[in-house]
Formats: sequence, C-alpha cells, structure tokens
Amino acid sequence: MIKNISVRDLRAHFAGVLDGVTKRLDRYVISKRGKPEAILMCIDDYEGWLETLEVMSSDETMSDIRSAKAELKKGKGLSFKQVFGRDENAAGKRVK
Repeated sequence: MIKNISVRDLRAHFAGVLDGVTKRLDRYVISKRGKPEAILMCIDDYEGWLETLEVMSSDETMSDIRSAKAELKKGKGLSFKQVFGRDENAAGKRVK
C-alpha cells in the first residue's frame, strides 16, 4: 500500500514506518512542505525496480521478450513438462 507522510511525521514515527515498510511492504511518499520529495520502500522492492529498469533499458532483451510473446501467440511455446520433464503440479516436489 502506498501512503503519504510528511518529513515531520516521518521523524516522529520512523520506527513504526520502517516496521510497516519491512513487514507489510508499505511504501511511503515522503513530502516536504507539501511537495513529494522521495519514496521509502523495502530493499526487495527497490532491487526489483532496479532489475526491471535494467531489463527495460536493454533493447536486445526487450526485443527478445517481444519475439517470445509473438511466438507464444502463434502457439510455438513449450509446455512445462516439455521443458522440465515433469508435470507442473509436481514442480514443488523433489524428483529423485
């Protein structure tokens, strides 16, 4: 959930805000004098955003994704079993 908080309120409630960010995955827009200045989010979210930006900034990777989506639309995809050699519902089970 995205919440808004002022710098003043953040200072006063930082421990609780940080707890919400790390445990409930809350995100905060931090405002100074009523103007949004920054975002506070958990490190996993941040790292995910960085990975997404890296993928999206690569012309080659985005081209590969578009090509793969076009192939799937044409029915050229492989089933889970064809790729992994077992049924999808057995994916979480160890195969010996």
